[in-house]
Amino acid sequence: MSFFEEKNPEMDRYLENHASSEPEILKKLRRETFRKTTQPHMISGYQQGRLLTMVSKMLNPEKILEIGTFTGYATLCLAEGLSDHGRITTLDVNEDLAYLPRKYFTESKFSHQIDFKIQDAKEFLRNSGEFFDLIFVDADKENYAEYFRLIRPRTKSGSVVMFDNVLWYGKVLEENPRQKSTQAIKELNDLIAKDEDFENLILPLRDGVNFLRRK
Repeated sequence: MSFFEEKNPEMDRYLENHASSEPEILKKLRRETFRKTTQPHMISGYQQGRLLTMVSKMLNPEKILEIGTFTGYATLCLAEGLSDHGRITTLDVNEDLAYLPRKYFTESKFSHQIDFKIQDAKEFLRNSGEFFDLIFVDADKENYAEYFRLIRPRTKSGSVVMFDNVLWYGKVLEENPRQKSTQAIKELNDLIAKDEDFENLILPLRDGVNFLRRK
């Protein structure tokens, strides 16, 4: 039985029915993502979206960085917690899909606080001199370990970092994985666990979120 076959749809419905509702704009975006994209499962979705919003609201960050925009669902969730003068920079390389997040960013009340860039995240991180209060990574898994190495210098004490899909359908349990993405995720989880500058916990939400805080 695979990692996802063990999930209980009835439990998911129960969890959603007993949590705060998502804003109407996110409901619309979620529906359009499933209608117009070939891999709608890549969207953060309801439960994870509410987690991102709660973390952002608790931090009330000035600067957020998101690596991997997709259709912008997680971006809008994170933006809910921004300070009044805060800003979220969200990066992606998929120009063909960029029209969709741009549409919803424009409609959002946070439009003036969202900086959407079509840019390689590694290039951005190497050239950026900014420090971020909150960073969320949900992008190409093969670069996860490299993203972490580049993110470290862009964090400060109290910064929170979240990596999505760190259980990778349960493939992280494979001792000698052949898939490069699995290798990279295992390397990431090992790097984080050994890094004394961070405290972390892997949350088994959906496909796993590695939740880090810089000491």
